[in-house]
This record gives sequence, C-alpha cells and structure tokens, in this order.
Amino acid sequence: MHDDRALVEARIRRESAERILPATYRASVPFDVEAWHVPGEPVPWAEAQAATYEPFGVGGRWGRPWGTTWFRLTATVPEAWRALGLPLEAVVDLGFDGPGAGFTCEGLVYDGEGVPLQGVHPRRPAVRVEPVGEAITVLVEAAANPSFPTYEPSPLGSLATAGDEPMFTLRRAELAVFDPEAHALLLDVEVLDDLMRSLPLDDPRRARLLATLERAFDTLDLHDVNATAPKARDVLAPALALPARASAHRIVATGHAHIDTAWLWPLRETRRKCARTFASAVRMMDTNPEYRFVCSQAVQYSWIEERHPVLFDRIKAKATAGQWVPVGGMWVEPDMNLPSGESIVRQLVVGQRYFTEHFSEPCREIWIPDVFGYPASLPQVFAAGGCRRFVTQKLSWNRQNRFPHNTFWWEGLDGTRVLTHFPPVDTYNAEVTASELVFSSDNFAEHRWSDWSLMPFGHGNGGGGPTREMVERARRTGDLDGSPRVQLGSPSEFFDAVESEAAAGAAVPVWRGELYFEMHRGTLTSQTATKVGNRTCERLLRDVELWWAAVEAAAGHGDRVAEVRAELGDIWRSVLTLQFHDILPGSSIAWVHADAEATYADLVPRLDALAGEALGLVAPSMAVANAAGHDRDEVVVTPAAAASGPSQRLSDGRAAYRVRVPGQGIAVRDAAAPDDEVAVTGRSMANGSVSIRWDDDGGIESITDLRTGRELVPPGDHAAVLELAPDHPVEYDAWDLEHWARRRSQPVAGADAVEVLDAGPLVGRVRVRRTFGDSTVELTYVLRAGSARFDIELDIDWHESEKLLSLAFPLDVRADTAACEIQFGHVERPTHPSSSWDAAKFEVCAHRWVDVSEPSFGVAVLNDGRYGHALFDGAVRVTLQKASRFPDPDADLGRRHHTTVSVLAHGPGLVDVLAEAENLNVPLRPCAGPADEAPAPVVEVDHPGVGVSAVKTADDGSGDLIVRLYEALGDRATVSVRRGRPVVAAMRCDLLEEPGEPVDVIDDHVELTLRPFELVTLRLS
Repeated sequence: MHDDRALVEARIRRESAERILPATYRASVPFDVEAWHVPGEPVPWAEAQAATYEPFGVGGRWGRPWGTTWFRLTATVPEAWRALGLPLEAVVDLGFDGPGAGFTCEGLVYDGEGVPLQGVHPRRPAVRVEPVGEAITVLVEAAANPSFPTYEPSPLGSLATAGDEPMFTLRRAELAVFDPEAHALLLDVEVLDDLMRSLPLDDPRRARLLATLERAFDTLDLHDVNATAPKARDVLAPALALPARASAHRIVATGHAHIDTAWLWPLRETRRKCARTFASAVRMMDTNPEYRFVCSQAVQYSWIEERHPVLFDRIKAKATAGQWVPVGGMWVEPDMNLPSGESIVRQLVVGQRYFTEHFSEPCREIWIPDVFGYPASLPQVFAAGGCRRFVTQKLSWNRQNRFPHNTFWWEGLDGTRVLTHFPPVDTYNAEVTASELVFSSDNFAEHRWSDWSLMPFGHGNGGGGPTREMVERARRTGDLDGSPRVQLGSPSEFFDAVESEAAAGAAVPVWRGELYFEMHRGTLTSQTATKVGNRTCERLLRDVELWWAAVEAAAGHGDRVAEVRAELGDIWRSVLTLQFHDILPGSSIAWVHADAEATYADLVPRLDALAGEALGLVAPSMAVANAAGHDRDEVVVTPAAAASGPSQRLSDGRAAYRVRVPGQGIAVRDAAAPDDEVAVTGRSMANGSVSIRWDDDGGIESITDLRTGRELVPPGDHAAVLELAPDHPVEYDAWDLEHWARRRSQPVAGADAVEVLDAGPLVGRVRVRRTFGDSTVELTYVLRAGSARFDIELDIDWHESEKLLSLAFPLDVRADTAACEIQFGHVERPTHPSSSWDAAKFEVCAHRWVDVSEPSFGVAVLNDGRYGHALFDGAVRVTLQKASRFPDPDADLGRRHHTTVSVLAHGPGLVDVLAEAENLNVPLRPCAGPADEAPAPVVEVDHPGVGVSAVKTADDGSGDLIVRLYEALGDRATVSVRRGRPVVAAMRCDLLEEPGEPVDVIDDHVELTLRPFELVTLRLS
C-alpha cells in the first residue's frame, strides 16, 4: 500500500464517482417526451390523462413558478436488453437545483390507473418500470416549486409577484438497464470508505480498511466495471462480515420523511408532497419487508384519504403488516409555545381519534422533531392524550448551552413524567451513513446507563423520504466492526428497549421544567396577524362550545345542536392545521400567511354568528353573557345602547355601563351605579385604585397604586415606552432574534398629539400619537371605574422593514424571576443574565400575562395578542412587531395592527392577575333572546385559582357535560363544580373523554382536590 493515505483515499472517491456510479446503469435509450403545461392550479390525473400533449425536448425549459407540467415519456425496449434479465428504470432529471431534496422541483409518477406510484426527486431520480409488450409509458406530474437557496428576500413566495418565466430545464429522460451488482459494489465501497474516514487516524482498523479498499480497486477494471464488480465485492466481503464489538452502541434506524405542512410552499403543495413521499415509502416496503417508516400528522393522512384512496388503502395495509408506523398522535406537528392549552388538547383529541379510526389504535409516541421549544405543562397533556413517550431533536440546535441528555424522564409542572429522547445523530433527516452512525455513538450522552438510541432517516419536505441506498447502508452496518449496531425498526422498539433498561435498574436522568429552545425566539412575534387570528379563533371556539352547551342543557333544538357539533369539528380542524410549526410562528412564505389570514377571516364571523345564535336561544332580552370562568363586576363598553341606569356615551359613539355577570353565565343588564368614578385632567387620570400621570409628550411618568401608595415606575423612568431596534438576525430572519438587538434599541420620542377623548365618570381615555420612519402608533390610555387595570390600546400603522418594535415597562419591583403564563399554568423565568442558561432567555414566551412580584406586592403586564417578552434590565418588554425579509419580504408591512397591553398592580399572589388577564381576553358580550329570565350558569367553579379550559357537551352525543379544569397557581386546590342542573354521576376522564375514575357527587355537585398545576377533565352526567 502507498504510504500516502490521502492519495489512496482520493483515488477511491474519484473512481467511485466517475466509474462505479455510472456503471449502475449498463445501457440507456432516450424517451420520447411530450408535455402539457397546466394553465392554472394543479389538476387530477384523469384530467391530465385526457389533455393534449405536445412534443418536448430534453434541454427544454418548463415550469413557471408554482406551475405544473405533465410529461408523457414513451420508449420501446431494445430487443438486446431482454436477454440481460436485468430490471429497467426510468431515469428523470427535471432540472433539480436548489439546496437539495425537498427544496426544488418534484415529480410524481402515476400507474396506468391514476394511482401514485413513486415520487421523483434529486436523490431518487429513478423509477422501476415494467414494459407492456415492447413499450413503456411513464406519466410524470412535475411541480415547478421555486427554490429559496439563500436567506434573501424573494418575490417567489407569492403567486402575485412570482412571475411567469419558466424556471427549470428538463435535463434527462432515459430508459435504462439497472445493474444490481454494480450498485451493490458502490454501496459496499461507500460504507467501508465512510467508516474508514470516521475512525481515528491512529485506529489500526482504519489502515486495514484502507488497504482492503485499495485491493478491491486494484481488482476492478475501470473499463468494464460491470464485469469485474463481483470480484471487487469478493475482496470487500470479509471486511463487511467482521462483526461489531460486543460493547457497540445500538441504533434503531426508522424511516422518516419530515414534511412541513406549509413553509416555503403553500398548503396546496404540501398535499402533493405527501402523495409523492407516501407513494415512495409504500413502494419501498414491497421490496424491503424489514423496512419501517414512521409518519405523523393526521391531517396529511386525511389528504391522501381524500385525494388518493387507493394509496391510502395501501398505507393501511402496510400499517397492519407493521411496516408503516403512525406516530405523533396529533392533527399536525404544531408549534408548542403559541397555541392555547386547549388547542394542544384538541391536537391530540382530533389526531388520536383519526389514528384510532383508521389504524385501529392510538399513537403512543409524541413525534415533533422540528418544534421551537416545549413548555413545562406538556408532559401531563401528552400523558392524558395516551402518549408517555416523546421524540424531538430541535434542542441540538441550541446556540448557548448544550442540553445535557439524549434520553431522560421529562417531568412537567404537575410532576407527570414522559420518557423523552433526542436522537444523538442531531438531525431528523439522517442518511444512515457510517459517519452519522459513528457520530451518533460519540455524541450519545447516556452511555453510562443505556445502549440504545434512535436514528430517523430519510429526505424530508417532499424530498421523498428514505432511499434504497439508505436501507442498504443500514443492512451493511447492522453488525459491522467499527460501527454501532443498526437495526431497522420503529420508535416503539427503541422505547421498549430503554424501558427494559429502566426496569432493570438503570438510573434514567430527570429534567424538570420547560425545554427552552435557544434559537428562533423571533417566531414569538413574526406575522402578528396570523397569531391574532389564531387567538381570536381559540377564544371564540371556547365561547361557542360553552353557549351551545347551554342550549343543550335547556333541552330542545337537538338537530341544530348536532349540526353545530359537526360544524365545530370542521372549524377546529382548520384552526389546528394553521397551528403547524411554520405557520403560526410566522416563518412561512407570503402565500401561506395570506391563506391563513383568509381562513381566519372566514372562521371568525362564522364562530361569532354561532355564539350569537346560541345566546339568542337561551338569553333574555337586554342581557350580557360572560364566557370567563369567574364572576365579573365591571364597566363594559359596547356599540349597543346602555340599559336604563348610569351610563356614559363615549366620544366614538359607544356606550359604557356597569354590569355584574356570573362566571360562564348570562345576566340582565341592570347598569347599576358604580362604586367608583374616573377623573381625567390634561395630564392625569385616576380612579379609586390607580393614578396615572404623563408629561407633555404623553410619556407616562407615574403609575401609582392608590391602595398601597406604591409607585410602579422607577424614578426618572417612563412606562409604556415604544422602543425601536434594528433586527438583523445572523441566519434565520423570521425565526431568530439576536440578543444585541435590544441593546441598540431607541425610544420613540415626541408626540404628534396628546388628546383627552373621554373624561369619565365610567371610562377615561387619552390618545397619544407617535410617528417614526414611515410608521405611526396611536396609544390610547384607558381607565375604567372600579378597575385597577390600566389599558394601553395600540393602533400600529406599520411600515418599518428589519425593525423590532417593543413596549417597555420599567418597574420598581425587586424580583429574581418573573412568572410567565403558559398553557395550563405558569413558569418562573429569570430577570437577569447571571448564568449562560439565564442569559439565553433574553426573549421568552408568555401567553396573557407576565408578573413580577415581591412577597406582598406585584405588577403584572397583560396582553390580548402578543407572545414575545423580554424580562431583563428591570423592565418587562412586550414585543409588538417584527419585520423580517425572509421568507416573506413584506411580513406585516403596510398594515394596521391592533393590540392591548395592560398594567395591573396587585397584592400577594396571582389570583387578581388570572382574573384580569381573562377579563382582557374574554370580553363580555351583549345579547338578547326570548327567555323570561337568565338561565343558570352552564357550570360554576368556585376556586379563583382554578382555570376552566373548556365547557362542552360530550362528543359522543350523550348529553354529558365535559369540563376541563386546571390549577393555575401552583397550589393544592379543593374545588366545587356545579352545572346548571343536578349532577347525578361524575368521573374523571382522559382527553378523549373516555371514562376513568369515578368522582363523588355531593348535594348535586362535584368536589375534588387538584394537585399543583394539575389538569383534570370531568364528565358530568
């Protein structure tokens, strides 16, 4: 052997690429090509089959952005090929470019009956074909999906700006003879060469493998690779047969194709990506019985069921055989920071019911590898949905701190644990290369107690999933010296092995609390219109379910109740789809967000009408409905005229009056006189609880809690300060927010106008107008009689690109942590960057409130439509707008954005914070109906620290009432639950409303004790 190892290694690489790879096809003939360019949106196979095709040459341009071209390929099989007895393949290169599989043009090959046969992708350009007589015809649906190879602004993200110029060149269309022996040699060499290069330089196995490879290449005739490939393989066979060491790490390799339900393509294109990938996966199973393919996201299955029923039946058959493995249990792989707790519950309910209906059993593993952080409340939600195993990968991207575990118990807020795994290969698109396998073993953090890890492999995002080369590499590395042992299998097989280790006494580590992702913090703010649409639908869905439960409780209208239940199912599925982790976070192209906003624009009035219809059946005239879980006594502002009694006509024509309404109930508007009044001057406003003072420019220089005498604003500071910062992420524009952005922020100074709109006595309003760049913000300060909550209503006319707009509240409160609301509870987050783990949390998610408290006094900052918050430097900052340029260069620009941010001073504890945050987000609703008197509340919950996530009738139509509760303060709570009519039986149930443990009924109501942060679903009969 030559002393120069690098020279031999270079020889192996070059001769493999230039001689062995081309020899995998012994001979080829060109197809005759015809094309039909679809004039509009994609069409079904039958329409394409009947279209008129025209001749098209290899080298021709095709494919306007987002367009479709159908290619008909025909060829006659040469007589000489028949004697070879070798398989034939159609080899097609549609002009693949861009960063790789899944991010360029794609094709789908159909069989003669219109059933998807296989996808065509950059890494899977060949399709095995069978001649009909002497001829072969192949029909390819080619999608001209634009590439976004760089993170730069592009007009291609919208049909309106993408243009019509053809984007791709048909480079190859040939019928070829496939040589399995040459292909096998290519894989033998690839595996051993990659393994050799992955071993340490001083490992003697490296030198031995290099010598073996050199002998094999010496055996090979580069002018006749096909004839000499078997001899070269014989030389390599002993090296491939050398078994792994007994202590070798064990890897379960599971086929996977992560398909973003939308991202750099619209939802309509994802439907086609699924068909290409799923067809390819099923076809590989036909020839590889040990191959396992896992797939999540019930919505993607539903698309195949609807559009390609024969393919769907094949998927079901493969699932029955154990080759196709449904995982995830949810409707989509949603973002986990932004949806409400009830939305995540419904992701599981809708998803698990779909999987159970079509695949006979629910999923046991949560599968969300590409999600941007995981709140601490999730373990109990997963467990209540039937999933006590969890797979993700994204935290391997952390910039500041390496997460210390790969396999561990994740313990949530309430103490529930789920067995969690981060595959040490650090990707969910592995290719089962020897170098990946060695890296997985080296990177695995649990060697002291576990032998097992998982490797999801396959090209994602429409890249076609696993290839035959990946499966063959897995076979060769199944028991190979120098490599971990590899077995093709499913996640359940991996988890079974780990649970066996745990049962045998292995010390499985425990991680308690949230899994914070140290990247992609900008997704808490990007595309605010999408986020507001989601939150509005979440609120209205809860309202509609509550008020139709009231209709059902009142008896009658049974047919209409059933119709509404079905309609709500459709609406829930639409909302859940848009919670996908590149839609709701705001990290998709313009087309995706335009579709999302159009969907919300349709759903919001539908839901509003359904709520109004229900209240119109059960409410008395001149009534007010309260969907919040607690009683309310407050001043309400509505477009409708006030009831008789004290009221105030506002300057914009609306009416303000006091109402008192029970929680989740209805009351007649009595407009009783308030116990308090608001007074407004040119520089201040106050009621009996709080006083606000501003300067000549409308800057708030004082907020005083009159009940305690505490000043909230530190001396010399101002509150509710608009701050503008440059926003230039290093890598991912819409996703990321860098820690130095706020360091460069500047306050928006000066005011165009400061105007008193309303001077009380029930409502005081002052409007401040500020301009910067090409943008304008109107801040309306609002104070109501009897309320300690001070509202700042923001009307933002936004025209700033690559800028970050925040609203800052410096607070004279000393606290090391701030409480941030998450789904079904809250977590404490640092207010200082004292450690690297703390410093990484410079932007965090909070739903409706953030609270900073001393033992006897605290201040909460509330909101009705924002999620990103910064907690350092003695202030709470609410991130209002982010204007990134990729992938949507016009994200949120040129539009009006509305939100309300509030300040609430309070005493010990968080009870007032919970109530006021709900009041802000669940407005009282004027209504009128035929009833003589207000009905009893649908359900009554008597503990102020217990939140109500859902009140609805059971999905099975039994008339039972489902009440979902959660303890929100982190304390043990004994709570009584009553419904509007006597309760005769009650039980705890899982999220899917399956009966569980009975609960005692005492005097027509239920009383139970909740653990800190416990989530409980009750079924009341």
